[in-house]
Amino acid sequence: MANYTKFWKVWLRLNLLTKDVDNDYTAEVSTMKNSLRNEDIAQRIVDEGSEIKYDTLLSIINQHDRIIREAVADGYSVLTKTCQYIPRVTGTWIGSSAKFDPEKHKVTLDITLSSEMRESLSHIGVEVLEVKDSGARIGLVTDTATGLSDGTITPGDDIRIDGEKIRIAGDGAGIGVFFIDADGKEYPVTRRLTTNDPKCLLARVPSNLTDGQYTLRIVTRFSNTTTLLKEPRTIEYERLLTVGNGGGGSDRPEIE
Repeated sequence: MANYTKFWKVWLRLNLLTKDVDNDYTAEVSTMKNSLRNEDIAQRIVDEGSEIKYDTLLSIINQHDRIIREAVADGYSVLTKTCQYIPRVTGTWIGSSAKFDPEKHKVTLDITLSSEMRESLSHIGVEVLEVKDSGARIGLVTDTATGLSDGTITPGDDIRIDGEKIRIAGDGAGIGVFFIDADGKEYPVTRRLTTNDPKCLLARVPSNLTDGQYTLRIVTRFSNTTTLLKEPRTIEYERLLTVGNGGGGSDRPEIE
């Protein structure tokens, strides 16, 4: 039995390339998080106990990336502990005297995993969540207190949730709108929804949310017909929502 130390959560989607098969699915990794940037990497190094200051670390990391870009531009293959960058030019060349034509040829890179990265991936297992309905989604969340749609929310005030098939329908303790913190603790919306339509919800953010980042989750049995789904559908916003400064306790600048 494989010794998995981490797990990727995946949604199953119907494989549209094999329409003649009704039970063929592909897996979609559920990242549920914003992309990490150099600022986040530097902060993680600080959090691990580095004696090097955050600003110095960030400068070094950015310099590291710049040197890789310059080396690749000079035609070098670059191998790091994460991956290898190999310069390549695509396109068809007619005749031995053919010249580079940007209309036909493209300068690009082949990126392959390093041995260290392949070893790391060998310890990752996969947890299947459920079949993901491609029609049901959360498209945008707006904080009505500030009018912002940048992922910030205000406890005790309403958020507007725009999407598809998001109307809350059905009974049961697991049905509703929830905010999930980094530890997996659920904070349900207990106030009656001001608006509860298939394309729009107005939900009151729980007042007891502390500074940090949260996953917005909708659980509903709503369908486009008068008949409810047999099993609840879970819809999660792909962007993390932030209360306060995100709980990082850092003086680092905001990432734009």
